[in-house]
Amino acid sequence: MWTVLIILLAIWVVLSIVGFVFEGLFWLGLIGIVLFVGTILFGMIRRSAAKKKA
Repeated sequence: MWTVLIILLAIWVVLSIVGFVFEGLFWLGLIGIVLFVGTILFGMIRRSAAKKKA
């Protein structure tokens, strides 16, 4: 599971960088940032849920 999250985070970082480098793709940078933060929150929620179960 952590491997998938790390891969997703890397993809979102690349999308954000591409979005901010090319001025016409500014929206792509914003979407990349939102998805990056969402993925981090998702990982934190899953981690806390797993701790409560164990």
